[in-house]
Amino acid sequence: MFLSKILLEWAPNIHLLGMLTMTYTVVYRKKALIPIYIYVFLNGLYSGFSAWWLPYLYIWTALWGVTMLLPKQMNGKTASVVYPIVCGLHGLAFGTLYAPVQALLFGFSFQTTLAWIAAGLPWDALHGAGNLITGLLIVPLAKLLRKLNQTTGIPNGKES
Repeated sequence: MFLSKILLEWAPNIHLLGMLTMTYTVVYRKKALIPIYIYVFLNGLYSGFSAWWLPYLYIWTALWGVTMLLPKQMNGKTASVVYPIVCGLHGLAFGTLYAPVQALLFGFSFQTTLAWIAAGLPWDALHGAGNLITGLLIVPLAKLLRKLNQTTGIPNGKES
């Protein structure tokens, strides 16, 4: 996750993080929190543990939680539509999810918070579109991970 973020930093708000978060969650369920929080920690270690980093403590968990709420046994065709949409909506909502920490840390009023969100909407739209496109990889990558796990004896997250 971390390496993919570093490699795609040249593309503003385009990355594989939402897709990887959902793929790991679909396959490993609760255990997906491990790579998510390793990523969050590495990102802070690499770029600094400052105000920008605090929302990362819950933003990826929000996507994990929504993915956990989706039916586990969704058929492939439905999943191929639902997963990219959820992934895209997470990207679109990123600024809104980020806003509470900004408001608390910087003393934003409700109106200022709304203005901050509105100012970021073009970037969130780009983020959402990128997540929607990369979200198309969730179903095939989840199948691949399950198959690799089966051949190596690593358990998928079916018990969670």
